[in-house]
Amino acid sequence: MSDPIQLKDEGNKHFQAGDIDKAIECYTNALKECTDKKVQAVIYRNRSACYLKKESYSNAVSDASKAIDEDASDIKALYRRCQALEKLGKLDMAFKDVQRCATLEPKNKTFLETLRRLGAEIQAKLKTTFSTDSRVQNMFDILLDEEMDKEKKEKAANNLIVLSREDAGAERIFQNNGVTLLLNMIETGKPEMIVAAVRTLSGMCTGHKAQAMAIVNMVGVDKICSIMALDNEEIALATCNLFQCINDSLTGGDTRDYGKEASLVLDASKDLKTILLALLEMIANKKVSGHGRDQALNLLTKNVPCKDKKERDHSRTLFTIDHGLKKILKVCGQVPELPDQLPLTENTQLIASVLLNKLYDDLKCDPERANFKEICDEYIKSKIDPNNMDKTLHAINTISGLLQGPFEVGNSLVGQQGVMEMMVALCGSERDVDQMVAVEALIHASTKMSRASFFITNGVSLLKDIYKKTKNERIKIRALVGLCKLGSAGGDDYGLRQFAEGSTEKLAKQCRKWLCNPQIDSKTRKWAIEGLAYLTNDADVKDDFVEDELAMKAMFELAKSRDKTVLYAVACTLVNCTNSYDKKEIIPELVQLAKFSKQHVPEQHPKDKKDFIEKRVKRLLKAGVISALAVMVKADSAILTDQTKEMLARVFLALTEDPKDRGTIVAHGGGKALIPLALEGTDKGKVKASYALAKIAAVSNPEIAFPGERVYEVIRPLVSLLHTDKEGAENYEALRGLTNLAGFSEKLRIKLVKEKALPEIENHMFEENEKIRLAATECMCNLVTCKEVQARYLEDGNDKLKLLVLLCGEDDEKLQTAAAGGLAMITAAEKKLCSKMTRVTVQWLEILQRLCLHTNPSIQHRGLVIVYNMLSSDDFELAKKLIESEMLEILTVIGKAEDNPKRQDPIDVARTCLVKAMDLGLIKPFTSPS
Repeated sequence: MSDPIQLKDEGNKHFQAGDIDKAIECYTNALKECTDKKVQAVIYRNRSACYLKKESYSNAVSDASKAIDEDASDIKALYRRCQALEKLGKLDMAFKDVQRCATLEPKNKTFLETLRRLGAEIQAKLKTTFSTDSRVQNMFDILLDEEMDKEKKEKAANNLIVLSREDAGAERIFQNNGVTLLLNMIETGKPEMIVAAVRTLSGMCTGHKAQAMAIVNMVGVDKICSIMALDNEEIALATCNLFQCINDSLTGGDTRDYGKEASLVLDASKDLKTILLALLEMIANKKVSGHGRDQALNLLTKNVPCKDKKERDHSRTLFTIDHGLKKILKVCGQVPELPDQLPLTENTQLIASVLLNKLYDDLKCDPERANFKEICDEYIKSKIDPNNMDKTLHAINTISGLLQGPFEVGNSLVGQQGVMEMMVALCGSERDVDQMVAVEALIHASTKMSRASFFITNGVSLLKDIYKKTKNERIKIRALVGLCKLGSAGGDDYGLRQFAEGSTEKLAKQCRKWLCNPQIDSKTRKWAIEGLAYLTNDADVKDDFVEDELAMKAMFELAKSRDKTVLYAVACTLVNCTNSYDKKEIIPELVQLAKFSKQHVPEQHPKDKKDFIEKRVKRLLKAGVISALAVMVKADSAILTDQTKEMLARVFLALTEDPKDRGTIVAHGGGKALIPLALEGTDKGKVKASYALAKIAAVSNPEIAFPGERVYEVIRPLVSLLHTDKEGAENYEALRGLTNLAGFSEKLRIKLVKEKALPEIENHMFEENEKIRLAATECMCNLVTCKEVQARYLEDGNDKLKLLVLLCGEDDEKLQTAAAGGLAMITAAEKKLCSKMTRVTVQWLEILQRLCLHTNPSIQHRGLVIVYNMLSSDDFELAKKLIESEMLEILTVIGKAEDNPKRQDPIDVARTCLVKAMDLGLIKPFTSPS
């Protein structure tokens, strides 16, 4: 057995040495061996001090209490418990402990000061609490008063929402029967009251697991769903946000330490399952509005599939497929023109297709995919009925939904016997709705080129017949889109045009005509953009389209509308017009080989050359493309997929190519719109958006380009471009952008350091490429005023300062200016670096003399400032060494020169250096003989 006294003494030694973990271990072992209660009390008191150091305040309170139980007048234990209780926010209990301490030792200044401070804090808290309580009650009184005027109600609602976002405020709302009062607001049935109540509940749930679970149980999941089901877009969005806040808090958004209460709070699985089942129930419920259905589908899309492919637990996806796949298929199959259909918005069915695609992508193995296909197959077969055309239409429309989602599944269903024949038969039906559904299905089915070639031989005549014979514009336009899609099956390859010369231009002209016709409903005009999305693969069509300003503006107006199903087609059209898609590199040797073996060689259209692309970009900017893109990026819907975001990022990058256009982009909100694209989406899309952001950040005033707090969000995307796996041009633009931001404010410099940009910038200062090296040095020059950066230069064992000194000796004047500027600022801020500079390289004096003799006044000025910093560095030996060298002669020559506006700065600094040398007694003032 170990001696507890010896273990206690060892613990004390470890505590004195600062090894807190070892001290805790010794005290814990001592407690296991000790039977003497008085010794135990001392050990508990000591271990309490350790826990205080470790900021483990609950344990500190527990140990101090055990010591006090043995000796109620243990003043050290009382004070330690007081300190821990204060940190835990239990001010009244802490006050009682320090009050006992002050009674035992009335002259102890520490106790008296703590007593005074805690008393003041308790008074302030009570004042706040009472005032908050009365404010909360007052707000509810105003909101629930039928006769109160509208303006006061709006103000009270906004105040309540703001209060709910603060921890103390949310707590006061809870304690003042707030949830019941919020339900009373909802029961009024007034949209503005419902929105205010729901937003307040969202604030109370955000980042607080216990409150989120309490609200779920007090309000009820069914009640929240019934609010989201209302036919009001604003209410549906607010309720969707409430569900999202609840989900985030229950799945890891809460970082609070609940201590002993954790077991009551942590298990949220039951609530999460209830919410998931309720959302699945909503999507096929006839009583749910279109807006409510959209938000239920959006929530499922965002929260069910795994966000990271590496995540192994996809049980939510499997559960959703088992309990909800048929319900999602039912939404896809709705035909709004038929009676007795679910309420939908223009976006609902595409959101359902996106959800199907994400669920299918989340499956990990072939048996899971086979099960998905089997459920879809069973559902389609159950709906196909030769005697009931409406049911058959539902089946065909469901296949259309799958073709827009998990194409592989839809493709396998189209390939089944009888399905294609049914589509063709429906095309010949007398009913307009039959033709419309069938043509749409044919369009979606011909996505793959192999299928397109099948249609070219079998379906073109069919679509032409429909186009010529039908008098219904809605069917005519869809038939035209089918022809457009088939005509563009060769992509941008000039040698693979499917139709005769001029046919695609004719099709495009008709699409533009429909697009500009305000008499046609927006849902039908959307199909004209679908047609252009395919046809603009042809450079002649692109050129004609950008010449037609009315057509462009009509497309941009549709892109800004509520109908988000148009986003993908608009993005495709813009990518084609700006040629911002990936281009395959054509290797001349392989072209010759292909020609020799009589293989097809891709050809570039003459109008796809650089000067034509530049003209198209200018025309798009003039027509207002940036404002349209800014609205598209804000689309709060699952329809804005990562692939669409990537296309928008590509367009933005193409638009920022010319520095002269970047001011226009910033003026129309392009800078702000790029930030979310750089933070979310595909890896390639994020890089493209970050590159465009860097180009804008390099030449714009950050306050204007990225107003408010947004400017801090720009740093991370730009830093990501500094990695060595990125292209040189991306490195260069990112460095230029960061240079501009670093020169703007100290807060931005600190943010840059926190994002670990310094090592990357330093690496680029060694770069062989002159442009990148200069950009990195200029960036560092703007960063050296930051204390964290100065600390890195003061550290031993690195070549940071040496590199800066050696760069001052390079021949490139711009590089010298940046390096010398950085060195001048950092030696002014940290005097120790003046001495360190002489130790890092033997060439320091030669380089410094070259700077001071430079013909460029700007560089000369920087060199002389470095000399002045060295003379002022409190290192007399260094100052003496400088003055004993040729530097004195250089300073004298410059200082004696006549005043010259062009070189005045270096002359003034040289004179100041000579005065400093005189003050140090290193030179004597010149006196004329008597």
